[in-house]
Amino acid sequence: MSVNKVILLGNLGKDPDVRYMDNNRVVANFPLATNEVYTDRKNNRIRQTEWHNVELWDGLAKIAEKYLKKGNTIYLEGKIRTDSWIDKEGVNRSQKKIRALSITIINKEKSKIDTDTNVAEPKQYDAHDEHGESFIDDEFNEGELA
Repeated sequence: MSVNKVILLGNLGKDPDVRYMDNNRVVANFPLATNEVYTDRKNNRIRQTEWHNVELWDGLAKIAEKYLKKGNTIYLEGKIRTDSWIDKEGVNRSQKKIRALSITIINKEKSKIDTDTNVAEPKQYDAHDEHGESFIDDEFNEGELA
C-alpha cells in the first residue's frame, strides 16, 4: 500500500499558461510559491520560499484560465508526478510537478469569482466539479504531451 498526496497553500507566481490540445484536452501550468518563516538561533527571522510546478487538466484547467491570476492564494490537493525526457544532447532529464486534483481559491480582495457568485468565501473546485469535465486519471496518456 502507498499514498501519493500533496497539500499546498501558496501564491501563484504568474498567470496560468493554458494550452488546448488536438484531442480536446486542456492543460494549465503555473508556478506556486509556498513560504516558511522561522527564527534562527541568532534570533534572525528567516523566510524561505519553495517553488512548485503545478499542472491542472481539463475542467480544472478551464477554471484556472478563467479565475486564477498571478498573486492569487490557492489551497490545492493533488499528487506528485515526474516527467522524464531525453534532451537535444541525448541526456536523460526529469522534473517533478504537482498534479492538482482539487483547488480552493482564497483571496483577501474581491475577485472575479466573488462577483460571479455573490459570495465572499473561498470557492472549491475539484476534478469532478460540475463546472467542467471530469478528470479521470485512467484517460490520461502521458505520451500525448510530447
